[in-house]
Amino acid sequence: MESTIRINNPADISVIVIYFLVVLAVGLWAMYSTNRGTVGGFFLAGRSMVWWPIGASLFASNIGSGHFVGIAGTAAAGGIAIGGYEWNALIFVVVLGWLFVPIYVKAGVVTMPEYLRKRFGGKRIQVYLSVLSLILYIFTKISADIFSGAVFIQLAIGLNLYLAIIILLAITALYTITGGLAAVIYTDTLQTFIMVVGSFILMGFAFSEVGGYDAFMEKYMNAIPSNISYGNTTISPECYTPREDSFHIFRDAVTGDLPWPGLVFGLSIIALWYWCTDQVIVQRCLSGKNMSHVKAGCVMCGYLKLLPMFIIVMPGMISRILYTGLRGLMLSVMLASLMSSLTSIFNSASTLFTMDIYTKFRTRPSEKELMLAGRAFMLLLIGISIAWVPVVQSAQSGQLFDYIQSVTSYLGPPIAAVFLLGVFCKRVNEQGAFWGLMIGLLAGLGRMIAEFAYGTGNCVTPSNCPFIICGIHYLYFAIILFGVSAIVILGVSYMTKPIPDVHLYRLCWSLRNSKEERIDLDAEDEQDKADEKDEESVNEESQEEPGCFKKAYNWFCGLEQQKGPKLSKEEEEALKKKLTDTSEVPLWRNVVNINGIILLTVAVFCHAFFA
Repeated sequence: MESTIRINNPADISVIVIYFLVVLAVGLWAMYSTNRGTVGGFFLAGRSMVWWPIGASLFASNIGSGHFVGIAGTAAAGGIAIGGYEWNALIFVVVLGWLFVPIYVKAGVVTMPEYLRKRFGGKRIQVYLSVLSLILYIFTKISADIFSGAVFIQLAIGLNLYLAIIILLAITALYTITGGLAAVIYTDTLQTFIMVVGSFILMGFAFSEVGGYDAFMEKYMNAIPSNISYGNTTISPECYTPREDSFHIFRDAVTGDLPWPGLVFGLSIIALWYWCTDQVIVQRCLSGKNMSHVKAGCVMCGYLKLLPMFIIVMPGMISRILYTGLRGLMLSVMLASLMSSLTSIFNSASTLFTMDIYTKFRTRPSEKELMLAGRAFMLLLIGISIAWVPVVQSAQSGQLFDYIQSVTSYLGPPIAAVFLLGVFCKRVNEQGAFWGLMIGLLAGLGRMIAEFAYGTGNCVTPSNCPFIICGIHYLYFAIILFGVSAIVILGVSYMTKPIPDVHLYRLCWSLRNSKEERIDLDAEDEQDKADEKDEESVNEESQEEPGCFKKAYNWFCGLEQQKGPKLSKEEEEALKKKLTDTSEVPLWRNVVNINGIILLTVAVFCHAFFA
């Protein structure tokens, strides 16, 4: 069996070699053709991205190899309902582009915790969200992606698991650490093309093998495993026969594996947290050259998110009927999904660490120091990721996608509540937001720790976790957790003093168009930093010319400082105004608005058709 799986023919090997060479070429081209010598250039691609790389990068950042393996595996076991996770995004990319990004741009922020600091003041919420985001990236996204990708490579090429991981991460790190967000976005665009084309070819072969869609539906319902015993016990038929509702997205509210109220409301809360407040996603939108490009990128991502139902979910179900070939191409698709997802997370995690955590220890770092800190943190993150793999390996990795979704259901809803109320309810203040986050975290951790301690169990060996703890479906738990967090946020906010409007101009929806000058709640800190920056630039001018070796090192890492004329106060104000401008050309505004409405209509139709 092993020898039939291994990739050892010249055609498959050449596909993989060409794939790696093309990715490296695009990564290196982006590295040398973009400005990565400033914080704005490295972390936000100089705010110069147009719509199609933004849309492709949003899609590629979201679809990791954990996604491919997890969704396909869950679909093989339970049918098409898992595709509802993908189609939910069609609505929330519109919410992101039309409601949330304009507020983030007007606020002039680089990270999501930075927005919360400006909105609420204080530093504790900013640091908490940064740390929690980094923990979530390591324990869900990074480890699951690396593990599923490495297992796939191990099976295909026969490499040692850790050797496969290290080779992958070395190639990924080369252009991510040196190239910044621009290199990540351009390589993501290439990876999206590879993923979509490769998956379409795989889907075509799978459907032709199985005999078309009608034959696929009939054969899937009759696909029963040949071995139906577990040790000495015979398994009951409900554990191995396909579900009667396999071809319905909306399932029974009580007995369904993905109950419809959970899929409509619980999943929307998780999608709000992921698509509208997660650093990995929002950072791509903040790199857009104007709002029309950002909205068009969101719409493009929405159309791409229609595809996983057909290119991942259904081929996953077909795998229950037959084993599909095309190994070299499929491995390239898998590598594309893995590398695009990892590069995005590494870049965003280093942005969070540098801008929200490092600056708390070093109150007045130079721009060069921030860039070095960001790159060093990426190396550290890669090391932690490799060390965490055995833990994921020993965990129940069969339902990998369920593991990721349940963890985010226990930790994401309080963050979604804080951002939603922070943007749309100006009465919410720092105390309310903080206690809402803390109580939500404790409730979520309580459920998560209990579930991990008892184990989730399966059809053959059910978990003995008490019903009061584990009996509530994780999507229902997300709704309850969101509700509790929102009540605490509003309750504490209304019992404490409101934040005066002068601190909230252009930070919440009702004041988004105000022209008055905003006094930031941390204005004194900002002034100290500005004074320090002026002092630093004077010191930099007096430094002598670096030697050849130092010049080469600075050039490779993108640290060479462009010596330009110092901007006057008026020029700085004009530049700041341009960076926080959300105005659009009327023609393009209408074009993207119409496309947004069409996308929402398509989302409703797809849900209704497969309901």
